[in-house]
Amino acid sequence: MIETLFNTTEPLAGKRILLGICGSIAAYKSPEIVRHLLRLGAEVRVVMTQSARQFVTPITLQALSGQPVRQDLFAAEEEAAMDHIRLARWTDAIIVAPVTANSLACFSLGLADDLLSTLLLVTRAPVFLAPAMNASMWSHPATQGHVRRLLEFGAQFLGPDAGVLACGEEGAGRMLEPEQIVGQLRLALASKTLSGKQILVTAGPTWESLDPARGLTNRASGKQGFALAQACAEAGAQVRLISGPSHEATPPGVVREDVTSAQEMLEACLHSLEIPTDLLIANAAVADHRPTLQSPHKTPKSAVPEQIALTQNPDIVTSIHLHPQRPRVIVAFAAETRDHLDSARAKASRKGADTIIVNDISRSTTGMGSEINACTLLHDKMQIEIPACRKIDMARILIRHISKIHFASEVNHSRD
Repeated sequence: MIETLFNTTEPLAGKRILLGICGSIAAYKSPEIVRHLLRLGAEVRVVMTQSARQFVTPITLQALSGQPVRQDLFAAEEEAAMDHIRLARWTDAIIVAPVTANSLACFSLGLADDLLSTLLLVTRAPVFLAPAMNASMWSHPATQGHVRRLLEFGAQFLGPDAGVLACGEEGAGRMLEPEQIVGQLRLALASKTLSGKQILVTAGPTWESLDPARGLTNRASGKQGFALAQACAEAGAQVRLISGPSHEATPPGVVREDVTSAQEMLEACLHSLEIPTDLLIANAAVADHRPTLQSPHKTPKSAVPEQIALTQNPDIVTSIHLHPQRPRVIVAFAAETRDHLDSARAKASRKGADTIIVNDISRSTTGMGSEINACTLLHDKMQIEIPACRKIDMARILIRHISKIHFASEVNHSRD
């Protein structure tokens, strides 16, 4: 069976998001939240408290969102139709960023003296709160009591972060950056096809040292592996990411461990198997060989040998397949330049992989180091072609197929 599939995979695309803004200096970041959400395909409407207008103007937010900004609970032209009820029912999620200590207290006590607090009482949508305040305010027992009460009500807190605050002090109370807030929102709203699953992902290249300055590596950036880890986290899994040298940022909801060499990656993977693992996604581009001799000091250029003796590295997928605590499912990757489907099938059989994803890296526009990828998923007689697309889109498509192939019955049973 050959299947071709590609469509938009962004979890926030089409979502209706209501952004509440309270009176904090951190409100200067709120327009950037709007920009991020719109870029991802969400529809955004903004509600401001009166004090928020001291820090950011309604016209700025209206220009960015393309929608009127609501500020007044008693606006006659809007409330004649009980618009605050309609607005609360319209949204898929409410995010308040920033939320102040005063607003936390109001929300916790169920006060409804302005439009934003009234909406939080009326809505049935999930509520996300991104605090911004002085560290002493955040740690005060009264504030922490309000936080606990709001958590009991089902609110989800995004942050705060620790760092230098607007007042010049340091501590917890800094609002998360807009991209972090949007990343956490995406994580919460994505479809949970792998809820509760334990997943191990390997990513990036390995570095096999010749001396402190030189070594063997490859062109892998880690982008695809990190995207796969993100897609797994969005799908509700507990994700452990073991990465070789990479500049990619750790996705929200992912636990990351950095390694350097193939041997270090194997040891980290085997140690991770102490936790029963449902799925291994072996995306890392692991070096097949390492220098037999490794100098503790930089070798002078004149002394670097013309031929370097190499020792074969252990194969990580094979080693994990043979391990007594083998993951229930192993998905391997194969980077090929010719006869790529036949080579990948042989590799899956030889290494003990249940499913294999093959990339044709002879194409200069896709694969290692690129923002774009294309691949073929092979499982038994199934062959699914995924055309060139962004690596995060590819990751989400792959995770959807892997979920369906290997865990569909468990997902369906959990929904009954």
